[in-house]
Amino acid sequence: MDRLRTSQGRTSARPGGIRVLLAIATAVAVAAAGLVGGSSAAGKPAGKPVAIAKKAAAQTPKKSMWGPVEAEFGRPLFPIFKQLGVGLYSNAVRWDQVAPTTRPANPTDPNDPAYTWPSYLTESLAAAEANGMQTQVLVLGTPPWANGGKDFRFVPDNFKDFGDFSQAISKRYPSVDHWMVWGEPNRAPNFQPFTPATNPTTKKLTAAQQVAPVNYAQLLDAAYTGFKAADPGDNVIGGNTYTSAGKDDINPYQWIRYLKLPNGSRPRMDMWGHNPYGFDLPELTPLSGKPAPRGTVPFSDLRFLVRELDRNFPGKRFKLFLSEWGVPVGFKDKDLLYSLPPKEAKEWVKAGYEIARTYKRIFTLGWIHPVDTDRASQGLLDRTGKQKPTFKTFKS
Repeated sequence: MDRLRTSQGRTSARPGGIRVLLAIATAVAVAAAGLVGGSSAAGKPAGKPVAIAKKAAAQTPKKSMWGPVEAEFGRPLFPIFKQLGVGLYSNAVRWDQVAPTTRPANPTDPNDPAYTWPSYLTESLAAAEANGMQTQVLVLGTPPWANGGKDFRFVPDNFKDFGDFSQAISKRYPSVDHWMVWGEPNRAPNFQPFTPATNPTTKKLTAAQQVAPVNYAQLLDAAYTGFKAADPGDNVIGGNTYTSAGKDDINPYQWIRYLKLPNGSRPRMDMWGHNPYGFDLPELTPLSGKPAPRGTVPFSDLRFLVRELDRNFPGKRFKLFLSEWGVPVGFKDKDLLYSLPPKEAKEWVKAGYEIARTYKRIFTLGWIHPVDTDRASQGLLDRTGKQKPTFKTFKS
């Protein structure tokens, strides 16, 4: 059964809730910009890796994981992911880094000389396939030749250019099952041009505030055309909202309502992406309960998110691709600004994955940090490779 939140009140287990959500969002944006390649953190820690138990959990796409091929402590990570029961692997690639300076003469052809495909992505996808995992790749970033010389966060002048790249990358990596279009575009630091919704409680956006969701709708629909042209079996993940709570955002409900093409129709996609960070033990608030304030959508409010999706995309019944989540334990996480005691952290992990397993509208729940970094304590392993208290809970 679903974990039900019976209380209709809403209290934060962590101080400075909105401030922390903003810190999380900044951390996620940095991670997406840096992509997932090489080792898991800078600098070499002291100590030796602790052996991982040989008995593996059953693999399931309900458990997804970000991470490099090899950790900085020298151990390949994919056998560990497999032992943890991970059935879906996630990574990211930036269009502006694949084709940084020159418009391709044949943009849907992955062999066009303007494209330089990253080795980290090729290697990690091969490792995922070898370990029996589905794969998901987040695609983002506009090259300057496509947006008038602006920053990579600005949309292309012609959305078809992004669609052409989507077709090319799907052809280059035909084994990829799921493609995500941009990360957290409902935040100004991630997506431009963008006018934040200064009143998160309003259902109406101004003309200026509507620009970002309308642009994203066109970007998403162009990508859908490109991916499906390469492989009709590609699953396209859109929306990709963040919990949202601050001055730089359009909250997920507002984003859903205004995610329309210029002709008023809805963009095409196969799943809705969302990152459900919050401050309480993951439980699903019943629809008869009270949603979180300011239009935020933490883990507990996923039923409210689903209801809004069903109202605005009737008949689609999108499943939720919960791409990024984590629970800090061991030291104060510099991005989340808190850490949980080991017992409580294990309860959070158990509750989160119980919901992912039992709530039929969730396709997967992704874990963002397999190994601690100097900033993040959300790893299941510490920086020497030793299992943290949450490791066995995630595996079970």
